Amino acid sequence: MKEIRNFCIIAHIDHGKSTLADRLLEYTGTITERDLVVNQVLDDMELEQERGITIKLHAIKMYYNAKDGNKYSLNLIDTPGHVDFSYEVSRSLAACEGAILVVDATQGIEAQTISNLYLAIESGLEIIPVLNKIDLPSAATMIDRVTSEIVNLIGCSPDDIIKASAKTGIGINEILEAVVKYIPPPKGDTNKPLRALVFDSVFDSYRGSVAYVRVVDGKLTEKSKIKFFHKGTVAIVDEVGNLFMKRQRTGELLAGDVGYVIAGLKDVHDTKVGDTITLNEDGATTPLPGYKEVKPMVFSGLYPSNSDNFAELRDSLEKLSLNDSSLVYETETSTALGFGFRCGFLGLLHMEIIQERLEREYNQNLITTVPNVELHVYKTNSEKLIIDNPADMPVAGMIEKIEEPYIKAQIITPTEYIGNIMTLCNERRGIWKNTHYFDPTRADVTYEFPLSEIIFDFYDKLKSLTRGYASLDYEFIDYRESDLVKLDILLNGEQVDALSTIVHRDKSFEVGKKLCSKLKDLIHRQMFDIAIQSAIGSKVISRTSISAMRKNVIAKCYGGDISRKRKLLDKQKEGKKRMKQVGRVELPQEAFLAVLSIGD
Repeated sequence: MKEIRNFCIIAHIDHGKSTLADRLLEYTGTITERDLVVNQVLDDMELEQERGITIKLHAIKMYYNAKDGNKYSLNLIDTPGHVDFSYEVSRSLAACEGAILVVDATQGIEAQTISNLYLAIESGLEIIPVLNKIDLPSAATMIDRVTSEIVNLIGCSPDDIIKASAKTGIGINEILEAVVKYIPPPKGDTNKPLRALVFDSVFDSYRGSVAYVRVVDGKLTEKSKIKFFHKGTVAIVDEVGNLFMKRQRTGELLAGDVGYVIAGLKDVHDTKVGDTITLNEDGATTPLPGYKEVKPMVFSGLYPSNSDNFAELRDSLEKLSLNDSSLVYETETSTALGFGFRCGFLGLLHMEIIQERLEREYNQNLITTVPNVELHVYKTNSEKLIIDNPADMPVAGMIEKIEEPYIKAQIITPTEYIGNIMTLCNERRGIWKNTHYFDPTRADVTYEFPLSEIIFDFYDKLKSLTRGYASLDYEFIDYRESDLVKLDILLNGEQVDALSTIVHRDKSFEVGKKLCSKLKDLIHRQMFDIAIQSAIGSKVISRTSISAMRKNVIAKCYGGDISRKRKLLDKQKEGKKRMKQVGRVELPQEAFLAVLSIGD
């Protein structure tokens, strides 16, 4: 165990985390130049390559011959950097003893750098600070300033910070030596009962669910009967081994090792992230700490654009959930859209990725309803409801109070944009907490928000107001009482449930008015008048109309008595009235996304 080092890399998005992982693999000879057909070799999903982000974490083993003459076994766990996947990051950190903190020399410290750093410090990890991208011309003027930011943040000496360039390979040797020197070997006892932490799981279409584990105590061998503490599943181990670029069977994993376990389980939900594996007989009595169920924060309806494809969409979601255990879905029906699914996501990026994967990998053509958050509704008869769909909201007279989720947001920005950011935050019902200045040019602003105010376009607005310089990170705090109302949209007096949304009462009139005018531009004209109304309960708060397309029925009348023209116009009027009673308004996909862009 003295020659094992388990570590991860933490950084903000696009600070060079995956590129640094490539260089470490190349330098240790784990991969060759032939294997490097693409950059960010650990990001093997097409979407990850395209967007330049890590969606799914990856673990890989390397061997390194250090200057002290020993050969060390290094287990690297490459974690996602986005706030949506923070639980996955926290489980990865629990599997390590140290972390490489990567900061971009041209950007400085960002919100997710701090967020993930605090997670690492809470887990008691040894931190190795690395200043990346020093080869860029713009880095020369920034190095001293960013160095002082890191020193202030983690309290290290400027000499402890390794200056590197993952792209060109500068400083890679120093990083590997620092990993061996400063990160402690794993603690654990091979003679104790088995306890192994599941920090990730993937689905293999031939082998079933594959759990990635870090063995804390005891040893895990093939043919042993294991039990998952929280899930309660019992299984017999088929195969265990190490994780190189491909899985390599070893037959056993000892305390301190990181590897994989295949136990013939057919579902990734059986191998939940954070669960503890022990032996079914003579196993440990207490699980490893820190396990929690992953809770979806954002909910949205997914419907096939052609209602005949409902069964296909169900099959696609089943297959996709095999690879992503945090995706939650259940069937629902809408009068406007027919049969579909109510899906729960970890955040807006997670939702985007799931939709894109369904469209690309499974050729689904989807209609998406407005994303919303989960509300706690207390009725006058003391009953508590958990509402994730506006259509399920009880009538106003039965509601005593409504609670919505609040989050703590950390915004790091150049100081000249603080005024713009505060204006935006106040518009979104933000509660200012504090402002901390790193130096005269950069500040860390903390706000508390209702989650519903930031899941739409808050991040885009923040980026455009600060020319892309600000960064955002947030964490859930609690549920708080709010004055919320259900805003309905009516087309010709008929409610469209898929367009219903829940808004704050103070904003309801403004949102209703904007939504009606937006829908007027999006809905195609019909042969009859269309009345678009927004209403709270039975009270209509705004209205607009789309006039009918008309045929000139009096074109054939050349002169003659006016009564002839009047007769033709009255006949047309009657026809329009009948058509309005039976006619249906076709809603384009853009109409369902109109609610998202009402702030534009």
